[in-house]
Amino acid sequence: MSDDVAQKRPRFLTISQVSEELSVGVTTVRQLIKTGELRALQIGGRGIWRVATRDVEDYIEQAYRVTAERIAAGEIPDEV
Repeated sequence: MSDDVAQKRPRFLTISQVSEELSVGVTTVRQLIKTGELRALQIGGRGIWRVATRDVEDYIEQAYRVTAERIAAGEIPDEV
């Protein structure tokens, strides 16, 4: 990611923004947070959830690695 793009993106995203970024539902993002697969933090007295942009990128990179390992192990057909 270039410095210009990194500077324009917010440091933290809402759960809704993360769901849009990953093209999944809010429920899926909440489950990823609950299981610890996606790091998040609660801010303020109302416990508003935020996810660091870097943590979303790390999650995506890890998902690519896991998928590649599963394909190599024959767990997922490589007919994509």
